[in-house]
Amino acid sequence: MTVNTIDKKQAVQQAELERIFKLQQANQKNVANTTAVERIAKLNKLHDAILKYKKEIHQAIYNDFRKHGSEVDLTEILPITTDIKHTCGQLRKWMRPTKVSTPMTLLGTSSKIVYEAKGVVLIISPWNFPINLTFCPLISAIAAGNCVILKPSEHTPHSSAIMKKIVNDIFDENEVALFEGDHRVASGLLELPFNHIFFTGSPQIGKIVMRAAAEHLASVTLELGGKSPTIVDETANLNEAASKIAWAKFMNNGQICIAPDYLYVHESKKDKFIELLKKKTAQYYGESDEDKKQSESYARMVNARHYQRVKGLVEDAISKGAKVEMGAQFDDSQNYIAPTILTNVSMDANIMKEEIFGPVLPIQTYSALDEPLSVINAKEKPLALYIYSGSNKNINKIMDNTSAGGTCINESVLHFMNANLPFGGINNSGIGKSHGIFGFKAFSNERAVLKQHTRFSANKLMMPPYNKRVQQLIDLTIKWF
Repeated sequence: MTVNTIDKKQAVQQAELERIFKLQQANQKNVANTTAVERIAKLNKLHDAILKYKKEIHQAIYNDFRKHGSEVDLTEILPITTDIKHTCGQLRKWMRPTKVSTPMTLLGTSSKIVYEAKGVVLIISPWNFPINLTFCPLISAIAAGNCVILKPSEHTPHSSAIMKKIVNDIFDENEVALFEGDHRVASGLLELPFNHIFFTGSPQIGKIVMRAAAEHLASVTLELGGKSPTIVDETANLNEAASKIAWAKFMNNGQICIAPDYLYVHESKKDKFIELLKKKTAQYYGESDEDKKQSESYARMVNARHYQRVKGLVEDAISKGAKVEMGAQFDDSQNYIAPTILTNVSMDANIMKEEIFGPVLPIQTYSALDEPLSVINAKEKPLALYIYSGSNKNINKIMDNTSAGGTCINESVLHFMNANLPFGGINNSGIGKSHGIFGFKAFSNERAVLKQHTRFSANKLMMPPYNKRVQQLIDLTIKWF
């Protein structure tokens, strides 16, 4: 393909992006003025379509990850159907104007907050949970009354294709449209003046999205990632901790933004904990190395590039003295990385600096709780932090001396599943929150409305010309109100 042919193809693609965007701009007020009943009907259509195409979704994600259908149901289907049911049940309440109190200085007025749609919004979703992380933000955007353009990842083409089919089946393009394609499509979309951009992905790409949004002063929600730590202290129930950490770490082949990225265990519990972690992993995926590789419950890395990246992290750690407690088997032909546990990992190893996003868990030990806290606080603020402890004193110390987007105590990753909790990061791990009412507000403009009910206004007494009497009133107001 010649350079001219590529340029022409990109020009045609950009023209199509702009065509759809203009259609949605022209339609945004109609969509914004829809009632709760109309929005709920759209969400129910999405719910029914997800169930209608469930088998095709299973096949698409298997083709992209070799993921088991049960794990697809738990991590892709269930979050969407739960979110839709929750949103439909609460939407009338969320859409109602919220009355706020009136200060004495504004006597005679009333005030309220009106939730209005932001307009035309862009959702750029990642590849690790492609259906879930595309349609859950869409639920919030529809609930808030927006027109939406979706751009899923090119790394999961089968998942993107089935999502496009679903979107085309139930929405008109002047309300919701989905574009497949690579980074050039995303770049073309980022040139358009969206009213809000919701991005899920890496901090590096998040910075690019934020710069693009700044050109149009568009608001953003950035769900990013980072190195989410786990602490297992000397009072923890080790059996429970091992069970939950093994599941959260090796599910989806570790390709989870809120997966336990590295772990600190009290030195007195290290050997017992690692023994239990191996035992639980064997229960989930098989006893032998070959059993794990053949397990239908164990997914694969999404592509060769990400496989080689994670493989390189393991090899670098081993070259710097890390001990392999479990795993570290690879198969280039399948993008297969066995569930892997490393100990004695150098802090200079790349695996302790970069987000792993793969089925590898580095384990460090500590004697005093201040040791892991100092390491955690020296890094960027994480998207999640997990605490396994039976000591309220230790739990409180960790909570009081760290910052994270979300935290689970004696659990891992489950905070994502509670629609009543805000989900998102802080600084490097994200900006803004999603899920439930927090997602609804992310896609809404909270419009302040004040209404004067009388001809008299106390404010008139303090208007120019400024003289001694006016100054006295101002002084009294400052003193007493």
